[in-house]
Amino acid sequence: MISQLKMMVARTPLIGTAARAVWALWKRVTVPFDNSGGYWESRYQQGLNSGGGSYGRLADFKAEVLNDFVTRNNIGSVLELGCGDGNQLILARYPKYIGLDVASSAIELCRKKFASDDTKTFAVCNPAELKDEKLPFSADMTMSLDVVYHLVEDEVFEPYMRLLFDAAERYVVVYSSNKNEKSAWTHVRHRKFTDWVEAHCPQWTMIKFIPNRYPLKSGQENETSFADFYIFEKTAVARTES
Repeated sequence: MISQLKMMVARTPLIGTAARAVWALWKRVTVPFDNSGGYWESRYQQGLNSGGGSYGRLADFKAEVLNDFVTRNNIGSVLELGCGDGNQLILARYPKYIGLDVASSAIELCRKKFASDDTKTFAVCNPAELKDEKLPFSADMTMSLDVVYHLVEDEVFEPYMRLLFDAAERYVVVYSSNKNEKSAWTHVRHRKFTDWVEAHCPQWTMIKFIPNRYPLKSGQENETSFADFYIFEKTAVARTES
């Protein structure tokens, strides 16, 4: 049955983009979920991408916000924790960029995609394995785009958030949902992550909230999103002490 469906989609031009999108969605939801890191590694190994949030008008919206913020604040370096397949990065205008991801297949994709760009560096990084080791990277600004709500396990979420804020010199940008709410997706867990920031990062202050230009609408999940922008700045006192 599955092979017949694939053949029908491939051979029938009238089915078009909509049917191929449905097929891609079917493939996505059948990726087995054992843990968050393994799930994304499996996705990329199967040739799937980082998801609708890194493509189309959602990617354009994110790039507009981020490029403007980087320019206005004279940010010289950006570190992304969870860079995915790098499609969002195509639209970016950063002087220097470091992309980290737990999925080695994602890092391989990014290295090939940006092989001729020496302003960009990519590395496999599992925050849960760093423990008390010295941070291998840092940047003026760190960012997390469509990642926090995919960190299903507490033991994955905690070290990820610590690295995200510890590696930042000036700013942290989070693009995520921010609510304690159950999800029907096994690879999604909504969290009110700002509570964690308030409890564990007193030297950081949220300076800006930017609502999504395309808020989530049922039936348009690939073109709308429940994620918004939350921007944090390190206080002047903390910078002086560091």
